[in-house]
Amino acid sequence: RNALQVLPKTRYVEDPARRRMVEYFLLQYELFAYPVLPDLPKSIIHNDANDWNLLAAKNKAGQHEVAGLIDFGDMLHTNTIGELAISCAYMLMEREDPLAAAVQMVAGYHQGRPLLEAELSVLFHLICARLSCSVTMSAFGLKENPGNTYLTVSEKPAWALLEKLLLINPDKAEERFRAACGFETDTQPVKIPNQEIVDFRQQHLGKSLSISYKQPLKMVRGVMQYLIEEDGRAYLDCVNNVCHVGHCHPQVVRALQKQASILNTNTRYLHENIINFSKRLIATMPPPLSVCFFVNSGSEANELAIRLAGTHTGKTDCIVLDHAYHGNTNAVIDLSPYKFDSSGGRGAPKHIHKVAMPDVFRGYFRGDDRDAAFKYGKLVQKAVFDIERKGRGVSAFFAESLPGCGGQIVFPDGYLKAAYENVREAGGVCVADEVQVGFGRVGSHFWGFETQGVVPDIVTLGKPIGNGHPLGAVVTTPEIAESFHNGMEYFNTFGGNPVSCAVGLAVLDVIENESLQQNALVVGNHFKQGLQKLQARYPLIGDVRGLGLYLGIELVQDAETLAPAAEAASEIVERMKENGILLSTDGPLHNVIKIKPPIVFSKENADLVVSTLDKVFAEM
Repeated sequence: RNALQVLPKTRYVEDPARRRMVEYFLLQYELFAYPVLPDLPKSIIHNDANDWNLLAAKNKAGQHEVAGLIDFGDMLHTNTIGELAISCAYMLMEREDPLAAAVQMVAGYHQGRPLLEAELSVLFHLICARLSCSVTMSAFGLKENPGNTYLTVSEKPAWALLEKLLLINPDKAEERFRAACGFETDTQPVKIPNQEIVDFRQQHLGKSLSISYKQPLKMVRGVMQYLIEEDGRAYLDCVNNVCHVGHCHPQVVRALQKQASILNTNTRYLHENIINFSKRLIATMPPPLSVCFFVNSGSEANELAIRLAGTHTGKTDCIVLDHAYHGNTNAVIDLSPYKFDSSGGRGAPKHIHKVAMPDVFRGYFRGDDRDAAFKYGKLVQKAVFDIERKGRGVSAFFAESLPGCGGQIVFPDGYLKAAYENVREAGGVCVADEVQVGFGRVGSHFWGFETQGVVPDIVTLGKPIGNGHPLGAVVTTPEIAESFHNGMEYFNTFGGNPVSCAVGLAVLDVIENESLQQNALVVGNHFKQGLQKLQARYPLIGDVRGLGLYLGIELVQDAETLAPAAEAASEIVERMKENGILLSTDGPLHNVIKIKPPIVFSKENADLVVSTLDKVFAEM
């Protein structure tokens, strides 16, 4: 009942992944168990009923049975269900299937002292809370008394058990507990069959709204690098770069809850959050990028960047990379060959000019060409000349720092430097779209553009900035911002609101406090090396590329012709899903398997993906 008192001590858990896990369990306890406890039965309980405190003796038949109980020093008056939760916490350790063991405990306990349905609703959370308190107090105790081995007696199996419990849906656990006690198991709101959901989406949400996988998944819970389906199965999420620091990260959730319970309003009123968030964002940027605009998405950020560039230069023509994608508003669809050149598109508008993707695997200039970056840069210069020859001028050059829909491309060294120089000589500005790759994902640097040694004039941010909360931003120079201050107010009703800024600050805190940029570098390099070993074994893998936790595997039918193996890529994604790992395909030829997981991904996660891919490739 006092589990939340240990929250301040979680800082003593040194491993960021473990600390994050404990704080997640305590948050779940706070939301779903703590409010129910005052109404549950209370009694005096032993409070430490575990296998170490039982005495056993042989009966007349020579069988061992419980003969006594020792260690009454922890007894207290509290919720009776706490006794079962504590016993489960101990008895589930080192069990292959802890939930099955818990169900047996619940069934046995219920025979001796009938459980209430409300008690079963909180039991799983109480078990997790007890274990979380135990490992946290152990970490705290070791700081106070280094070398005290008694404090670590159950620490290792407790951590192992918590890792297993993390992947169990509490709703499924409650269903199993209820069944063991003879209660009805379906306590959740009426569930809509998956096919009915699909049919409704197509009729009332628009058929253009796509769904992943041949057999769609109905996700009901997210936790760090995992998504949990309705049936209780946990999937390792390798593609969700939106929940950058992990699904439902407790620190981000608490920041949102706290500010939402105090105030949420627009920027016509003064508030510290937007100031503090702006300062933190600007501190990550190189000079002279020092003026922020806040919006609600990466699409809005890129649309605003178009306006900023056009107002500053007085021009409208933009240069973009072929196959690029910059968002879903009208203006940025016009900026996205990935959309306007595909089915349903109308081709490039007159003011948009495409240049070849600097793809050194299958592009015009390949990896064995030392001048590839310079030559791709010359194509930007040619686009500038073509615009000027028509009596027009360049407004902006837009480029993702590492193109995603273009196929998880890593530019050859020096490409952006050459492209930027050609654009700036013509009076245009350079926009770095960091919506997919920013905030430490590339590992070596906080921003993708830094890997190219350039400083853009405008940077657009989205997706990871809010860890799933609708938030976006544009950071630019004072000069460009001043040009935009031309008498027309820029006001965004929700952009920069106190709640969104609190969330954004929390994301930056988590990246820094948990050293997640370094994690992306170390785990990403390890991951890439594992994938390259697969490449050496399977001819189907034409290329492995990427930086940090932003990786791509391009599949080809033939190493010479580079004929794309799109069907194989789709088949592998489906088979990986069957093995509990979520991947996706991308690229102009749909033959690139993209990997961009939450950056809390671990080496163990990477090894699992590589070994499972190995199995799937071998089968094919």
